[in-house]
Amino acid sequence: MRIKSPNIGRQSTSYGRIAARLREYAPQSDLSVLEKAYAFSQKAHEGQKRWSGEPYLYHPLEVANILTQLKLDLHSVAAGLLHDVVEDTSHSVDELRQEFGHDIAALVDGVTKIGKIVFRSYQEKQAENFRKMIVSMAEDIRVLLIKLADRLHNMRTLASLPEEKQKRIAQETLDIYAPLASRLGIAWIKSELEDHCLKFLKPDVYQTLVKKSKIARGEREKYVLSVIKLVEQALKENKFDCQISGRTKHFFGIYQKMERYAIPFEEVHDLMGLRVIADSPMNCYALLGLIHSLWRPVPGRFKDYIAIPKSNLYQSLHTTVIGPEGRHVEFQIRTGEMHRIAEEGIASHWVYKEGGQVNEKDEKIFSWLRQLVEWQKDLVDTRQFMDSVKTELFTDVVYAFSPKGDVKELVKGSTPIDFAYAIHTEIGGHCVGAKVNGRIAPLRYQLKNGDTVEILTSPSQKPSKDWLKIVKTSKAKTKIKHLIQEEERAQSLEIGKRILERELRKANLSPSEALKSKQILSEVKENGIHSIEALFVAIGYGKISTKQVIRPLISEPKMKESFKDKVIKRVGLGKSKVKVKGLDDILIHLSKCCSPVPGDQIIGFITRGRGLSIHTVDCPNIDELDCDQERLVEVDWEKGSESTHSMDITVLTVDKPGLLASVSSSITRAGANISHAEIITTDDKKATFHFVIDITDIRQLDKVFNKLESLDGVLRVRRVRKGLDAQHLHSDTEPA
Repeated sequence: MRIKSPNIGRQSTSYGRIAARLREYAPQSDLSVLEKAYAFSQKAHEGQKRWSGEPYLYHPLEVANILTQLKLDLHSVAAGLLHDVVEDTSHSVDELRQEFGHDIAALVDGVTKIGKIVFRSYQEKQAENFRKMIVSMAEDIRVLLIKLADRLHNMRTLASLPEEKQKRIAQETLDIYAPLASRLGIAWIKSELEDHCLKFLKPDVYQTLVKKSKIARGEREKYVLSVIKLVEQALKENKFDCQISGRTKHFFGIYQKMERYAIPFEEVHDLMGLRVIADSPMNCYALLGLIHSLWRPVPGRFKDYIAIPKSNLYQSLHTTVIGPEGRHVEFQIRTGEMHRIAEEGIASHWVYKEGGQVNEKDEKIFSWLRQLVEWQKDLVDTRQFMDSVKTELFTDVVYAFSPKGDVKELVKGSTPIDFAYAIHTEIGGHCVGAKVNGRIAPLRYQLKNGDTVEILTSPSQKPSKDWLKIVKTSKAKTKIKHLIQEEERAQSLEIGKRILERELRKANLSPSEALKSKQILSEVKENGIHSIEALFVAIGYGKISTKQVIRPLISEPKMKESFKDKVIKRVGLGKSKVKVKGLDDILIHLSKCCSPVPGDQIIGFITRGRGLSIHTVDCPNIDELDCDQERLVEVDWEKGSESTHSMDITVLTVDKPGLLASVSSSITRAGANISHAEIITTDDKKATFHFVIDITDIRQLDKVFNKLESLDGVLRVRRVRKGLDAQHLHSDTEPA
């Protein structure tokens, strides 16, 4: 078959380059399959253009090229060429199966986006799409690797999209795909994705870092070379056969450090570190001792990932020392094999079996993936599932030990309850206490690296709802919520049954006869209630009023006699109105924990005794409240709602004269009123302003933030949500 190369620009990847690379690392590959996939993709995408105006074929070629950089097998590279054929052309998965076989068709199906399902919102579409990817990649991990390659090239060409899409795709990439690359240990993809995200989410910050890094590079490289010379001399004197080189911190890593410690670029001392490659694990420790003999180590900055590898099999020794001129210098010490795994992750040691199954050696890497698959079965709500995924993908972890020496990797901040659930669900559910390092510790104690944990259990113990406030791992949260949901459903069923039977008697109706009537469900079917049991539960939660249920069973005069007309009462809403789907006769109030304002995406939660509480969809307390999805209802702001709402914000600045006046006048110029202000200064010449401002909607808050962020001396502006732990880039600097 003759391959015709498209005219897609000088810097694009050609089919010949992809074929040559595949032949180089997998000489046994049948390239006729690759040629056929290329020709099929070329014909299918003929005439299609990308946003940039380039032929669409440019994209699948680049995706296939990235897959060859990961040294994936023939079928994966072929699937990379075909990955958008089903989504963006008239061809089906069945056609691909007939042309290329089950394996390639399954890979393409796994990475194909859900485009034909009608979702209520973009967030739900995103979550369902990701849920499908999780299930697919559990069956064949190559699905995720192709998806990462697809996302990487999309990020490289993101500039051609409208700004709104740029920010949405960049945020999704930062939340999900960069952490996934980290979980698989593919460092270069993770770093590149994060830098692209910073470029589009914080363009001013990115350009400033690029500019300052270029200015500082010469001086810093000179310093690193002088340190390398000193280390090489010590290595020679002690007869070590090692390689030493400098490494540069990527821009997002620099940004994270500046944000975490509230320091300027000039105070980030580890922009460049040193990496030492030893010839054996034993010599890694010997080199560590040598480096510590040259310079004093910084307390608390040593990590041994050789003895206890990360879940993605990353191994290395990390230490920071006070080097020449009193500067901090970070060293990473590892073997050549460890370095290969650190850079390439799973792609460096992946051994494909038939169907993309993992071998026993790689089993540990995918334990977290199998857990995600289990959780997605239990978590019906897509938002809960996405939150669980994000929690598990964060890389900050602690390692704790059982009394027998078994190690458990947990999310940073985990408690003995998390440890108990990590051992087994039954142990977690019956946990009554714990001993940490031989001493009794409270259940809210946050585990530290190296802790030895002994779990104390009792057969009569059951999970408490309060546990949800202290556990961190998705497994613990999911299991606790599931049990609480079952218990609350049983209670609500009993309560709802008693309430309905009582109201039926008040209306002079026989409960036994009425409950057998098909009419009793006629008014509530639109709410998804199709059984008497579900009806009891809905009434018990307060989701359905008995008036609505009994209406079709009695005549109009009796109805008026039995029930008084009621209206929705809005408490604390002022002129702002909220539309509630499927509810009447209920109090409504705005929650104080997240202080929603018009323009925020909101959700309603049915409380016991206080009516409907309105929260933002990303409120930190919703995760605790949503044990039972039947208590969450769809709500939205009514158009034309106008009222002022109080909002807490903090502004971090350098401490200099006149800045408070500038900050205050900027808030006023944005049309907001300051009702309360508090200033705190610190020894490091910084000041934190706490304001309570009155605004009308989210657009006005955006205006306030834009004016504040443009001021010279303002380091960070943040919307305060009570209980919200900001873990993402946007939550520290932009209103959600």
